[in-house]
Amino acid sequence: MTKETLKEKIIFFIESSRKKSFSMEEIAEGLGFQKSEDFKLLVQTIAQMEREQSIVFTKKGKIKLPLQPILIEGTFRANERGFGFVTIDPEEDDVYIPKEATGYAMDGDTVAIDIVKTADAFSDRGAEGKVVEIRQRATTQIAGEFIAYTEDEMAETDLYGVVIPKDKKMNQFKVYAAAEGVRPVDGSIVLIELTHYPEKSYATSLEGIIKQVIGHKNDPGMDILSIVVANGIPTKFPDDVLSEADAVPDSISDKDLIGRRDLRDQLIVTIDGEDAKDLDDAVTVRKLDNGNYFLGVHIADVSYYVTEGSQLDREAYERGTSVYLTDRVIPMIPQRLSNGICSLNPKVPRLTMSCEMEIDPTGKIISHEIFPSVIQTTERMTYTAVNQILEEQDEETMARYDSLVPMFQAMGELHEILETMRIRRGAISFEDREAKIMVDPEGHPQDILLRSRGVGERLIESFMLAANETVAEHYSRANFPFIYRIHEQPKEEKMQRFFDFASALGILVKGTKGTITPKDLQKVIEDVEEKPESAVINTMLLRSMQQARYSEDNFGHYGLAAEYYTHFTSPIRRYPDLIVHRLIRSYGQDPSESNQTHWENALPDIADHSSKMERRAVETEREVDSMKKAEFMMDKVGEEFDGIISSVVKFGLFIELPNTVEGLIHINELKQDYFHYIENHLALVGERTGLTFKIGQKVRVKVVKADPTERAVDFELVSAEELAPLEAPKGRRKEANRGSSKHSNGRQTDKKKRPKKADSKYGPKKENGKKGKKPFYKGVTKKKKKK
Repeated sequence: MTKETLKEKIIFFIESSRKKSFSMEEIAEGLGFQKSEDFKLLVQTIAQMEREQSIVFTKKGKIKLPLQPILIEGTFRANERGFGFVTIDPEEDDVYIPKEATGYAMDGDTVAIDIVKTADAFSDRGAEGKVVEIRQRATTQIAGEFIAYTEDEMAETDLYGVVIPKDKKMNQFKVYAAAEGVRPVDGSIVLIELTHYPEKSYATSLEGIIKQVIGHKNDPGMDILSIVVANGIPTKFPDDVLSEADAVPDSISDKDLIGRRDLRDQLIVTIDGEDAKDLDDAVTVRKLDNGNYFLGVHIADVSYYVTEGSQLDREAYERGTSVYLTDRVIPMIPQRLSNGICSLNPKVPRLTMSCEMEIDPTGKIISHEIFPSVIQTTERMTYTAVNQILEEQDEETMARYDSLVPMFQAMGELHEILETMRIRRGAISFEDREAKIMVDPEGHPQDILLRSRGVGERLIESFMLAANETVAEHYSRANFPFIYRIHEQPKEEKMQRFFDFASALGILVKGTKGTITPKDLQKVIEDVEEKPESAVINTMLLRSMQQARYSEDNFGHYGLAAEYYTHFTSPIRRYPDLIVHRLIRSYGQDPSESNQTHWENALPDIADHSSKMERRAVETEREVDSMKKAEFMMDKVGEEFDGIISSVVKFGLFIELPNTVEGLIHINELKQDYFHYIENHLALVGERTGLTFKIGQKVRVKVVKADPTERAVDFELVSAEELAPLEAPKGRRKEANRGSSKHSNGRQTDKKKRPKKADSKYGPKKENGKKGKKPFYKGVTKKKKKK
């Protein structure tokens, strides 16, 4: 009998017995081992099993099976200092994973963990665990800059070279390119598909095969493209998708009009920015004889062309949304459709999905219809022109659009009614400044312009909100499976922190943390609107909100104080809107139970995937903006600017300039005193002087560094508005941040105290590898080939 067979017999014997522990003699008797040779083999096998930890000895010397850990699955989030956190449930606190217990998991991996220390509510210490198994790798390919090896190095290592990741969260890894597949030139931006992941003794090493050369690092626009590819956003449409788009006719035929209401004789306009090419919404308004208003919202019927299960549909689903970057748009559907037959271009017939509403003077929608239609817009209007008509009464513009001016005036009236209604019911309105980065033909930033939202922009928003709410309520009341845009009530612990913060500023918030309404929060914003605390209260309240997402369940939209809400109005650029149109058509043609079951099964995945793709797009847009803003500030090093403190963290102050550029004053650069972080005030307070820095405080700063690669700007404090001092904590300097370690965006974090959950967002720092160390992958690829 072999040892392996004997091991199986021993484990089976113990598992099938009522007893939990046995002496050596009891196991021998149970297995029928009578001979001394058999007993000797048993002892040897038991000893080996103990070394392998497949059995353990009790304190009394008896043999038993080890307790199997109860494994919990979650998502691993890496920190640059080696440890991490695992999210098991978004509603629960994350589990801390020490550096030595990560099991070589990478950021985003799905892992199974064993809880080694439970949470302690009294000491505010969270649970601690260890990664037992990596169940799914989140990162399968990496975009980065290729550094070529010499011919000698290549021969020695069987590698083409190394790839320096563009994703800052991957900076700690050295990515080796196997000598097979595409061989790029030095300095190429490439996409490498990973074949080997970190393991013992090589915790920061990866290997892969280069699959695609995206371009060269010196090519115009490659900086943005690198970020796009690093975030996994496709930059080209597959050939089969383009072929399907090419097969769509450029014009509408009589067959396309079957079953549609013909609205081509109505006065309908699009209102967009001057540079918009994908026009997906058109509107009409008129005042009725009974004093009510008629609002028609007509949306491009993209679902008529992008049909369920088609190549176009699969690609649109994967992308989830269009991505709007500084100098380009990465569309969800090919431009032949988005800028062509699907775009509501002026004075040509276009297929639409319409939502017509009758609205009374209080803003209540008293009747509505939702149906497929065909329209022909009267004019392509811009926000600028509508603002000139309604706000400036510009004579030249009003004369040019003389026949449309009465309709625009009615639009202005209806917008005021709808906006007042939203405010009355408690919709929360945050001050939101948008900036447009102007670039030259080479992609270099030349200026940053603030976008002002006039009545033209706001009235279109009001009309789109009305249509979205109406469509959502219609299908919710009909009890059809549907996809909603939801914004859930803030979590109690975040609201409690906001209450504590507002209280510290002397601001009373009505309601309780568990029942506070949007109207209560809107009242807070209104009460501080003219006070110095306005900016800080807005910031803190925004941080207390949950993130809006898509869901097959209707939980309402807290921020809009809306019981029903969906996205119906932008199917050219958002997949959920396309799905809403498809649902409208589907239920109109087949309201059967089997069709409802089909959608009931499909919608949860569509909602979840769309939410993830939206977050990916937002993160990409932010990264590009940060990079271009840092590039814009490069030639301004040494110059001084006025700004305000936009955020206070343990490691310093973030300062926002009037042009929305944000930079850091690190705590090490605050030489005036030794500063403590006061969490409930979000302030840094000097231990000796009481000098206080808080959100919203006016400062003057000097630019000392601007690094597009790090996407970071560093400031030096010149002067600050004087504030009443807060009291610094007494005793040891626990919360101060001297001697700290860098994280990926050039900022610093306190290394004296184990970071809490919020710190886990910071990515890894660069690896300090030993020069001349031979890669551990030498020969790996060749061995695989021999197999």
